[in-house]
Amino acid sequence: MNNTTICPRFEKGMQILSKRWTGLIVHQLLNGPQRFCRIEAAFPISGRILSERLKDLEQEGIVKRDVYPETPVRIEYSLTEKGLALAPVINEIQQWSSDWIKSVEEES
Repeated sequence: MNNTTICPRFEKGMQILSKRWTGLIVHQLLNGPQRFCRIEAAFPISGRILSERLKDLEQEGIVKRDVYPETPVRIEYSLTEKGLALAPVINEIQQWSSDWIKSVEEES
């Protein structure tokens, strides 16, 4: 049997992006900075899970959290340069999905 090793960086990248909802959150933020409630409204996701994913992405340097000292406090999430670098990957997945994945209506 042929033993192949996966590049540790590739493996780490796949671990980050394969967490549930992560790709969709990045896709949503490609539209520009957004508040938590707008991101939450885009998906059937609980606030707790969204908060966890945003914190994970912030720790990885993919998402930036900006707090504006207004009343009430305004918090916006946006992609960093590292996060914006994922745009070609997300766009290719979107194109691949359009070409190869059947929609719910097509499956019926």
